[in-house]
Amino acid sequence: MKYTLRTAAGAVAALALSAGLAAAENWIMASGYPDDNFHTQNIKMFIEDVAATSDLTIDLQSNDTLIKLDAIKTAVQRGQVPIGEIRLGVYGNEDPMNVLAGLPFVASTYAEAWLLKDLQKGYFEDTFGEAGLMILYFSPWPGQGFYTADPVSGLADFDGKKLRIYSTATQKMGEMLGFQATILPFAEIPQAFSTGLIEALFTSPQTGIDIQAWDNTKAFTYAGAIFSKNAVVVNKAMFDSLSPETQSAVLAAAEAAELRAWEMSASTTEAQIGILAENGMTTADAPPEVLEKMVEIGGAMMDDWREQASPEAIAVLDRYLALR
Repeated sequence: MKYTLRTAAGAVAALALSAGLAAAENWIMASGYPDDNFHTQNIKMFIEDVAATSDLTIDLQSNDTLIKLDAIKTAVQRGQVPIGEIRLGVYGNEDPMNVLAGLPFVASTYAEAWLLKDLQKGYFEDTFGEAGLMILYFSPWPGQGFYTADPVSGLADFDGKKLRIYSTATQKMGEMLGFQATILPFAEIPQAFSTGLIEALFTSPQTGIDIQAWDNTKAFTYAGAIFSKNAVVVNKAMFDSLSPETQSAVLAAAEAAELRAWEMSASTTEAQIGILAENGMTTADAPPEVLEKMVEIGGAMMDDWREQASPEAIAVLDRYLALR
């Protein structure tokens, strides 16, 4: 009888210990950018907010150290990691909606980009949900520009140049501007310069700093034009396994992180262009000829986008255009 009581007591203690351990969750998060990138800095603040308001701790593995950026979405889908940061423009071949914000001059200011983001949310909730994913928040890149060997005075300076871009939308834009455009992951940019695969970039000031673009280019020409987005995504089944209190804490931290991301992005552009100049780069706004051509290209690309997109996606675009 004593043995039975001791056994029962031990079982109760073990269950209590197990319940205590289960109450604390530990997640690993993958992202593709360096620690001083504002996207990564914002993620760290998101993680701190989650830890301060719940029993969930998140270990961030940044700068492609755990999973390469372009593979993070699949890794989260498969449950290799519960949470990760993705760049939507990478997945244009999966769904044209992923690159809508990447069409030049479709949403060329932060206000327009925010409106488009809000109108896209329901669509993304459905499509990502079907893939077992949930978007926690969106984070915009600053406006884009051209990194070249020499200052840009007009469209002729683009003819035949080998350009690295980051999405199917920007690849098409680059080709229509006269470049030989190639999609390459962020991490492969330095090697591509060293092997001669590329000689120019179209990307944000932030990316130029991240890869020290002044080592391979000497001029930055700011065009604005595109405010593409990253998204922090979570495996939906893993999120659903959290307690209701922890889920609420994560969602509250994500809401704060999204607003902070847009504020951080908007405040960085001028300072980052200054950093490019401090490192010896010539900086200037794009000449009117280039901007006019990009507006024209944006309109043509929007027409092509409609031919590829679903009726539901087209309805989102039409609503956005009516409200813009």
